[in-house]
Amino acid sequence: MHQVRKAAVAGTFYPGNSHALAEGIGRMLADASAHHSQSAVAPKALIVPHAGYVYSGSTAAAAYATLTPAAHTIRRVVLLGPVHRVPVRGLAGPGVEAFSTPLGEIAIDTDAIDSLAHLPQVTVSSAAHAMEHSLEVQLPFLQAVLPHFTLVPLAVGDASAAEVAQVLSALWGGPETLILISSDLSHFLPYSEAQATDQATMNHILRLDGSLTHTQACGATPINGLLLAARKHHLHAQLLTQCNSGDTAGDRQRVVGYAAVAFTEDDHAIH
Repeated sequence: MHQVRKAAVAGTFYPGNSHALAEGIGRMLADASAHHSQSAVAPKALIVPHAGYVYSGSTAAAAYATLTPAAHTIRRVVLLGPVHRVPVRGLAGPGVEAFSTPLGEIAIDTDAIDSLAHLPQVTVSSAAHAMEHSLEVQLPFLQAVLPHFTLVPLAVGDASAAEVAQVLSALWGGPETLILISSDLSHFLPYSEAQATDQATMNHILRLDGSLTHTQACGATPINGLLLAARKHHLHAQLLTQCNSGDTAGDRQRVVGYAAVAFTEDDHAIH
């Protein structure tokens, strides 16, 4: 039986209508391409926010626009995001064969997930994935920019940076594999305090200093793992754009921070 993880936050975090969704993403990507200089070399890894599109979609689009040069090269996306609803020890696969969104189904690279079975920190939890938005909100953007790809979705719970980095290194591959970390930054601080906090967080990320806490980024665990792997694989981090919900669609008393960060090989830094 073909098991599919159905979209859980279509119609809330992003449009549930396929036409409206495709049109909205197209607009955001076009705007990002117009406002951010593009490199001829696509990144190996990205950090992308996962709030509702009205809040963080423009920031996410700045990350996804960088994939254009490699749209036909990337065949697999390793997607890690933090669990928000169901606790998990380690990193959990979804136990299904596909994820669906209003734009269609995405096949899971079950062979890649099976290849991790010997690692004690890798488990399977359909419950952790069922209502998790941190992974789902990335999928329509991926569907819009990549014509053919499979997905390795891992929901990250209680894990060390080394455990995450071990999984990433096992899946690293070559230019056919994109690594995507889904995370927002600070949560519910006043606007100016959030700006200062997020700038300090960004300084850590750009130095590949994987010592972030969950008050700095809800996806601190997968980010810290990526930063450890980025050091090992000689990647260079580049901030693409940064804002918070007070800049987009929220009030400025309690904001959530967002950033798009690209990681390229040292001699391919995005300028």
